[in-house]
Amino acid sequence: MTYHPKSEFMRVMIERGFLADCTDYQGLDEALLNGVVPGYIGFDATAKSLHVGSLIQIMTLRWLQKTGHQPITLMGGGTTKVGDPSFRADERPLLTPEQIDDNIDGIKQVFAKYIDYSDAPTGALMRNNAEWLDELNYLEFLRDIGRHFSVNRMLSFESVKSRLDREQSLSFLEFNYMILQAYDFLELNRRYGCLVQFGGSDQWGNIVNGIDLTRRVLDHEIYGLTTPLLTTSDGKKMGKSANGAIWLNADMLSPYEFWQFWRNTTDADVGRFLKLYTELPVEECDRLGALEGSEINEAKVVLANEVTTLCHGADAAAAAQATAREVFEKGGVGDDLPTVTLSAAEIGDGISIVQLLVKSGLAKSGKDAKRLIAENGAKLDDAPLTDAGLMIDAAALAAPVKLSAGKKRHALVKLDG
Repeated sequence: MTYHPKSEFMRVMIERGFLADCTDYQGLDEALLNGVVPGYIGFDATAKSLHVGSLIQIMTLRWLQKTGHQPITLMGGGTTKVGDPSFRADERPLLTPEQIDDNIDGIKQVFAKYIDYSDAPTGALMRNNAEWLDELNYLEFLRDIGRHFSVNRMLSFESVKSRLDREQSLSFLEFNYMILQAYDFLELNRRYGCLVQFGGSDQWGNIVNGIDLTRRVLDHEIYGLTTPLLTTSDGKKMGKSANGAIWLNADMLSPYEFWQFWRNTTDADVGRFLKLYTELPVEECDRLGALEGSEINEAKVVLANEVTTLCHGADAAAAAQATAREVFEKGGVGDDLPTVTLSAAEIGDGISIVQLLVKSGLAKSGKDAKRLIAENGAKLDDAPLTDAGLMIDAAALAAPVKLSAGKKRHALVKLDG
């Protein structure tokens, strides 16, 4: 179905590729025209940072605010104690309240870069669902809220069905998660007039539950909008790389490595990623995405600069680009390269080149490092590495040495002090 939106927010969602599905296009579009619409996304605090996989959600909230509405970032201080079972093969490890609070502090730093939490009419709210979930009385909750849920219907949701079809156990604790998420939407509507919940398309069932519950308990009309679950054109899940998650906090992944992730985007993804992860005009995204040959590399640098500027600031983007130019074009050693600092005690009589490749993150394991060397993929100070048995002693590290895996991944190794 082709829908022609009247509100700026819905137009942005459709034009830029954010929209997977919506519970009521017209109803939400009208609401967006009639005043400031508060909308929320829930984030469970399972790590100290969010990664690139969450960036489409964060950008959704950023556009909501830019088009005159109010984002609500809901931290799952309560729901993290249960763990979202959606499309997972196993139960999440349970975290302590201290770990959860620590993670929330880290995640808050990410949001502050993208969203304005001022007192303006569209100033964002940061809330924690532990505020209402921690105080629940179990019997009252079962009687007042649980009676609105049909187990038959819950079992039909794809996220639950996929787990049961594989005959993997789904604990009662996890089964409760969708009721708690539905209750979050009800509480946010009751307390803050929240009208819309956003989420990845895997959250559709949970979002619909919240809409049904709010309609039954409060008789309020609210909406859900989902974004596509992103994979790169080669089928990989967005947010993961060969070296692990692409974190949004600089203390978990350097701005240079973050920049490099975007610079290494596959040609086919450039236009789509420019629309989703930058604020460049759609026509410019299309123009850059259509470039071919060596020119597409210029478009990738634009993508890397724009996304890094939003996440880490313009100075970090410029420094990353300068380091990349120095490393790739001049074969030099850039200041921003990931650095491994070793103490004399760690080196002792010598440390193997295989260990150094693993420590620097250029290889996942000793086996991986040896394979890299055997396939002529590793370099030491830009010279091919051929001997997997090579030992590096403290004298060899009098000046920092540069390790490389392939043409695009580099790290520095230096001696402490």
